[in-house]
Amino acid sequence: MSRGSKGPFVALEGLDGAGTTTQLECLAVALKERGRAVLTTREPSDGPVGMLLRQALTGRLTLARSHAPLAEDTLALLFAADRTDHLISRVLPALEQGQLVLCDRYVLSSLAYQGATLPMAWVEALNQTARRADLTLFLQVDVETAARRRAARGGAEELFDAREKQQRIAQQYERALKSRSVGERIVRIDGEQSREKVTADCLAAIEALVP
Repeated sequence: MSRGSKGPFVALEGLDGAGTTTQLECLAVALKERGRAVLTTREPSDGPVGMLLRQALTGRLTLARSHAPLAEDTLALLFAADRTDHLISRVLPALEQGQLVLCDRYVLSSLAYQGATLPMAWVEALNQTARRADLTLFLQVDVETAARRRAARGGAEELFDAREKQQRIAQQYERALKSRSVGERIVRIDGEQSREKVTADCLAAIEALVP
């Protein structure tokens, strides 16, 4: 699923509260100021499957009758389906036009979040046709730091916000990073630094890829 793409595809990853959304916005502004054509996007996407996922993550979409959360394997399938739709509808067309695409979360999130309770090999297989990012920026923060940031921004707790889940996800991220580091460009960024320093480090990594 590459369709001869031209532009660089950069994914931002990390725990909820690591700062991926904030950095996506900061990087887009900085890159545009430097004359680059940039598309910012996210997963779950704003497409039809992505909207279902956002409802599931916030508890608005549940199982019939029991009103329990969707099963983990159902979520994994939905994330993979959303990714396919997202690539075809937004990411690949932008790359073909030579735009630099910044995506808030991508395959590593599936491996970490769904892989925390499901066999990672199965989750990997679901995503095997997804185009690999040219660069993944992993914003590394402590579980406690991420929890404090989520609390500070307020809002209702989402499906994966519980501390025990975040600890398992952090451990699974390490497994996924090790697994994907062969043949994939992944740069760890110290997300505990100031917002400005994190942005600068991310920019340096991007400009090393696309001078």
